[in-house]
Amino acid sequence: MQVLIAVDNSEYSKEAIDSVLNRPWSTNAKFLVITVIEPVYPEYVSFHANYGHLSQEVFQEISKSANALVTETVNRLKQSLPNNEVKSLVLEGFAKEEILQSAKEYNADLIILGSHGRKGINKFLLGSVSEAVASHSPCSVEIVKIKKPI
Repeated sequence: MQVLIAVDNSEYSKEAIDSVLNRPWSTNAKFLVITVIEPVYPEYVSFHANYGHLSQEVFQEISKSANALVTETVNRLKQSLPNNEVKSLVLEGFAKEEILQSAKEYNADLIILGSHGRKGINKFLLGSVSEAVASHSPCSVEIVKIKKPI
């Protein structure tokens, strides 16, 4: 079984990783941990052209954080699943597209990701990565949510 785990630096992703770690896996299960760095556009940094270099600095910080995130996640998985293969990728692009493309290229049997649980206008404006992945995935998708008190 090939499992793709999509993470970001949120409590929802941490919950998804905990979900993976709290169940038994056969030793032939392989894991690919990915995170996606979305594009940074200079025009969003500032309207003034002299601040364009800041977008490079912002991108470098985001990239460093993304690499640290996947390294930490891989280390947690390897510690709990020492007999399983665990790899990682840091990708650039739009999360929905990169997760789906990675699932195809990895020949994933399962995608696991956390859900931010956005509703209403936030969901409309920001979209739902988990919903898009579930709708267009070439394989099964597990969306992990955080239980909220009733």
